[in-house]
Amino acid sequence: MQNWQKKLASWQRKPITRRASLFALGYGLVLSTSLLSCGTKTNQNQSQSQTSTPVSSNPTSSPVAASTPTSTNKVVRIVRSKQLTALAVLEKQGTLSEKLSPLGYKVEWLEFAAGPQQLEAINTGNLDIASTAESPPIFIQAAGAPLVYLATTHKNGKLISLLVPPNSPAKSINDLKGKKIAFQKASIGHYLLVKAVEKEGLKLTDVESVYLPPPDANIAFSQGKVDAWFVWEPFVTRAVQKNVGRVLFDGGELRDTRNFYSTSRQFYQANPEVIKIFLEELQKAEIWSKDHPQEMAEILAPVTQLDAPTLVEMHKKTEWGLQPITEEVTAKQQEVADMWYKLGLIPKQVNVREGFLSPQEYAQFTPREVLASVPQEK
Repeated sequence: MQNWQKKLASWQRKPITRRASLFALGYGLVLSTSLLSCGTKTNQNQSQSQTSTPVSSNPTSSPVAASTPTSTNKVVRIVRSKQLTALAVLEKQGTLSEKLSPLGYKVEWLEFAAGPQQLEAINTGNLDIASTAESPPIFIQAAGAPLVYLATTHKNGKLISLLVPPNSPAKSINDLKGKKIAFQKASIGHYLLVKAVEKEGLKLTDVESVYLPPPDANIAFSQGKVDAWFVWEPFVTRAVQKNVGRVLFDGGELRDTRNFYSTSRQFYQANPEVIKIFLEELQKAEIWSKDHPQEMAEILAPVTQLDAPTLVEMHKKTEWGLQPITEEVTAKQQEVADMWYKLGLIPKQVNVREGFLSPQEYAQFTPREVLASVPQEK
């Protein structure tokens, strides 16, 4: 186990402040903590709480209460979305709980700061189904975690933006050379920042990267401790509405990757019917969300802390519906993994195919209409 500590030491960066040190160490420290842990369940939960402790409106939804499911008390733990997503709608509608109840399952929705924290929880057995961008799965695969990619989405790059203060003179990424840019390490913000600097002939080292999860980055940005912040909705719109930030550019033209729903291989092997029902109900929620922008906005206004009219406008930026995992999707994910290795941000080359299934296996649980769809590249 000490070998993991040595391998992951290269992931760590020098902290900027004491408060930010835990986060500046990034996802690598999170992974090394969990993978080196040989202690009790309590110790695992304490380790997780140092990064992002799951939060739930149901007191029984904590990692301690959501222990390993038994035949008489089975639980499926799904990440809670606080964005304008079909996943958030699925929780509010309650249909998944109704479908899984006859199988003896209770659904619990757990809250995390971002994708890397979700997959750390997947790896430690404290979450069953995650929803992340392209990079967190690669970082967890680099740590040797047995991840399984379940389904993917449209690109939806317009939902991620680089924010600067309203009075910032910056007009492009070139104007941020040497400046502090906050983002969650191994997130879509991290990936798009790499794409943005490369597009302008710069390198990631031309800006000062500040690794912070969204809640801490929000504070740092609001207090002027960083010069820019790469983040997703609803953080973007909330910052703009509060006159804390303005959008320098969004990821609409930059993003060439997709989000993924994923799980552990153990959960996949033990619960194929649960996964099938989850994706079927999620696809129904996707279609409902596409066709009911006003109703969706009203349901999720309290969740996103944005008013319904704003959410209706945000709805127009989104392409709805699950997408099938194809050879093209897999190849692109490998390309991203190779990029992170080349940049020295993961300790070894990753074969992402170890986390993907065969077409026959995907056909067993992917909704029929999703399998029949053909992604249109833009």
